[in-house]
Amino acid sequence: MESRKLGDCGLEVSTLGYGCMGLSFPGAPTKEEAIKLIRSAFDKGVTFFDTALRYGDNELLVGEALAPIRSEVVIATKFGFKPDAQFEVDSRPKSIRSAVETSLGRLGTDHIDLLYQHRIDPNVPIEEVAGTVNDLIQEGKVKYFGLCEVDSGTIRKAHGETPLSAVQSEYSLFYREPETNVLQTLEKLGIGLVPFSPLGKGFLTGTISAETTFDETDPRNLLPRFSEGNRKANQALVDLVVAVANDKGAAPAQIALAWLLAQKPFIVPIPGTSKLHRLQENIDGAKVTLSQDELEKIKGALETIKIVGERYPSQIQKKIGK
Repeated sequence: MESRKLGDCGLEVSTLGYGCMGLSFPGAPTKEEAIKLIRSAFDKGVTFFDTALRYGDNELLVGEALAPIRSEVVIATKFGFKPDAQFEVDSRPKSIRSAVETSLGRLGTDHIDLLYQHRIDPNVPIEEVAGTVNDLIQEGKVKYFGLCEVDSGTIRKAHGETPLSAVQSEYSLFYREPETNVLQTLEKLGIGLVPFSPLGKGFLTGTISAETTFDETDPRNLLPRFSEGNRKANQALVDLVVAVANDKGAAPAQIALAWLLAQKPFIVPIPGTSKLHRLQENIDGAKVTLSQDELEKIKGALETIKIVGERYPSQIQKKIGK
């Protein structure tokens, strides 16, 4: 797999990363299967693995899976939530340091390659957060700094204190808010973008319709965008992706990933999956190239499609800010 640069600080990773969160949530494969998936991703060219302190035992799983190849991969993790609290943020300097020490131990490593603030803490100036991460970089415990789900103003303030390598945000054909101003800011400042949920939490794979019934443990049951009515209303987007995929002789997921990769050269999506055949499908998506005509066709169609439904329930959205 080819590589891409995330920011101007020297961080280079595979064109696609692997979002590992789903390997530690309801419906996840066994530990042995999850480790096999992570190592298979590496064998197929993936060098960029995403986890977080908040994702249950995910850091432990990722650390064990990548231990034999630690020097050959980039591990990203995150701080910013209170331990064992439901969406309560905490980015005080002492809490950042405590989170980093915990993550280092759970990952079984002496450094974190890319450290993100998971969500903004309105009670701690972003400059103070950035300064604390810079201290950790100087101490050799962290290599690169990132932020998650932030606006352009926050990006500029943080970057002015400690250079950012990446911003992680949801971005896909199903959710395009970063196009409003964040993409332009990142391009101007020389910062990479790491889209999570690049397949719209499965919606862009063409396997979900208004008639789909999710398992009772599936978190999508709680997301307004995935109500039966909203899935029906948003079916036009799926139809578009499937039509392009059929014309291209590719899978819908591959078209969704190829579209993202075509937007900017500093974009590195991190699709997650618990299935080996989907992992291979996603990786092959990095080889799909959309022509300018195909991109224009998609752009024109998107202008006629209105996506309905919020990303998160209102009570969660209030707590995490976005």
